[in-house]
Amino acid sequence: MAKTRASADQFAFTFDAPQPATLPAALAGVDARVARTVAEVLKNDDRDRLVIAAAMSVLLDEEVSKAMLDAYASPARDGHNISFARMLALIAVTNRFDLLDRELRAIGAAVLVGEEIYTAEIGHIDSEIEKL
Repeated sequence: MAKTRASADQFAFTFDAPQPATLPAALAGVDARVARTVAEVLKNDDRDRLVIAAAMSVLLDEEVSKAMLDAYASPARDGHNISFARMLALIAVTNRFDLLDRELRAIGAAVLVGEEIYTAEIGHIDSEIEKL
């Protein structure tokens, strides 16, 4: 897999608990926000969009084209929103878990990647021991 350019915030991680979206209109405009995230993922990857689309197609076992990626990356094309499955495939082929984390924090969730789950499990065990 080709190297991707790292953005300044790609390595930023916080252990602050994200707050769930509960207020009225807390998720208003999320489609445009996701489109901007797709655009950011694509902009910061050195590979051609054709290559990214092909990698996504392989993961999903369905056709994803460069034109689809272009449409998903445009907030103005609100009739062409990326599906959750395709967003996951895009994140998987570009390794931009930081951007997925950023989007999930809007609903009170966070992303752990790979062996980071062990760190969370250790923290959970320590917390349970303290309670006992």
